[in-house]
Amino acid sequence: MASSIHNYGVEVSAEEKEFQNVWNRFSEWLHCICVVTFDLELGQAMESVFPPGVPLTDQEKCNICYLAFPDSNSGCMGDTQFHVRLRSFMSLTPQQLAYNEDSVPTLRADLTHYWGFVYFRQVKDSSLPRGYFQKSIILLSRLPFINLFYKVIQLIAPKHFEDGESSLEAACHDINRWPSLKAGQNVLLPVLGTVFQSYIPNQQTGKIVRSDIAEQIQSHNVPHVVASLQDVNVFDALSSLISHLHLLWELVLTAEPIVVMASSPTECSALVQALTNLIQPLPYSAEYRPYFTIHDSEFREFTRKQFNPPCVILGVTNPFFTKTLQHWPHTIKLGDVTSIKTKLKKIGNLKLLDTAPGVYTQYKAFLEKDKAIIKKLHNGIRTERPSEVQTAMVKRHLLELTQSFMIPLERYMASLMPLQKNISPFRAPPIPNPFNPEDFFAMLQQSGPQLTTGIKGDWIGLYRNFFKTPNFSAWFHERHNNLTNKLQALQLEALAGSDLKQWSKGKKEIEIVDMVLKLREVLKSSPPVPDNTKTLLARRLDDLNCVLPDDMKSILNAAS
Repeated sequence: MASSIHNYGVEVSAEEKEFQNVWNRFSEWLHCICVVTFDLELGQAMESVFPPGVPLTDQEKCNICYLAFPDSNSGCMGDTQFHVRLRSFMSLTPQQLAYNEDSVPTLRADLTHYWGFVYFRQVKDSSLPRGYFQKSIILLSRLPFINLFYKVIQLIAPKHFEDGESSLEAACHDINRWPSLKAGQNVLLPVLGTVFQSYIPNQQTGKIVRSDIAEQIQSHNVPHVVASLQDVNVFDALSSLISHLHLLWELVLTAEPIVVMASSPTECSALVQALTNLIQPLPYSAEYRPYFTIHDSEFREFTRKQFNPPCVILGVTNPFFTKTLQHWPHTIKLGDVTSIKTKLKKIGNLKLLDTAPGVYTQYKAFLEKDKAIIKKLHNGIRTERPSEVQTAMVKRHLLELTQSFMIPLERYMASLMPLQKNISPFRAPPIPNPFNPEDFFAMLQQSGPQLTTGIKGDWIGLYRNFFKTPNFSAWFHERHNNLTNKLQALQLEALAGSDLKQWSKGKKEIEIVDMVLKLREVLKSSPPVPDNTKTLLARRLDDLNCVLPDDMKSILNAAS
């Protein structure tokens, strides 16, 4: 069902409104569940979509069909799981938008993409014309709840293969009874007789360490606890690339174009996801596709050679990309997952891309490696330390590195706040002072990353590259908005506490009317202030109405 674009999505039709009324709770968590099969004449084809009537454009259906199957060269037999991202032109639901206001950045509903969680089955079946049964079930959601939705698809896909469509219908009705999507709450999520329990952090609890969040989940009678909605096993995905951990962190931080080549969509989607997680708690804000095919509608956009490659991380399995993306500056070729070491290779020798695993790049890192953590991780591989422990070590190290990089920026951004004495209740709030990179670099001498990390290198050069990226743009935009809202709140609080009757003395009627109209507009616009401040602003509006002549009051009341 195609519609016209507006805002971050499309204008909602009458049919879509009716669908949302019936499936409103389901729509907060999932967009739909698709069944994709292989048709001898059509190739991959959409067999069914649940719930019935869910809006999907023809382009979205086409992309889903191709992304739901591994490339033929992958040779995936049995059951295969992976995840994808694809563009969406649907707007978020009102509840998803409200959830985003309080959610931690890395768990927000995606404004522009669907997440797809795929369960593909391929088994020999002599009764079928091609001799194989091939079918995929794919969950589509705007939420990056990777751990949760992998577990959900692991449950409902085999049920569908055994029991048919009735199991998916039942699953949809179960999900439609899930609690409303809100940050900062424990949730019980029943589906097909199994109950998943998890905790959705908000901006306050998101700063609590994982072990503390796990303790908040009361799991006595619940068989399936999802301690983290999104955490991925970073070490398993990166185990053959650990020697290049700091190089990869820099490439992701600076949103460099990266292509990940693997033999299966499971491997490439896991590595792409792990890469985007390397810079947490900073959200990765450039484009990325955990699994990408030559049939994707953005294929030409991402592979054209007349421009520099876009800021994208692509996960691919088709050997065709070896030649198509040979102009990309950074390629990661996955080989035997048991391999401990891979070499860093110059990208000029393209013949190696067909066979040899490794990292192909001419990038020169700005920072030195932390050899101690690399040695610890390699020792862990030799001693068979559990991958969960290895992952925790990697995450803690990179979290500290990212924080060392970002704390000076946070401190400098806070310094751009104008002095409170410059805020007047009767003038528009001041704007934050401009971001000046040279002023920031001067500040680094006294309070740079060297205060919190022993890693040495060209930090200023790394910051300069970072300032050109979508990662910086998204971070700066959010921080600038926060400062702007803070200034607006301070100005409104000053206005709420002022004596407008005294202010109005000697003022022309047009000035008083202008203030009345401004106060009305503020109160209509949900200002970023507490309810008691809004109450005081309403009283100030009453104060001004008292000093206006009756004829003007009548005109203003009629206009409202």
